[in-house]
Amino acid sequence: MVYASAQTETLSRQQLEIPVLLDPSVLRAARTIYRSYCAHRPNMTDRVKGVAIDPATFRGQLVCNNKPILLPGERFVPIDLLESELY
Repeated sequence: MVYASAQTETLSRQQLEIPVLLDPSVLRAARTIYRSYCAHRPNMTDRVKGVAIDPATFRGQLVCNNKPILLPGERFVPIDLLESELY
């Protein structure tokens, strides 16, 4: 019993570490949203955790929570991917 529980915990940790591949057009749209936010509010950039974006319409919202709530079909683009091109 203990072995099965430890194995399940290991599997869930491995699932969290698998990188998620995003469509390049979704990533480009999320970077555009983030850049426009940075241009208008340069002092507030440290609070943003990422962008929630709809891949069908390319409309998105900035996410400031650690645990984003996404609508069905939305994708979350973390801040690490958004800032990688900026620097």
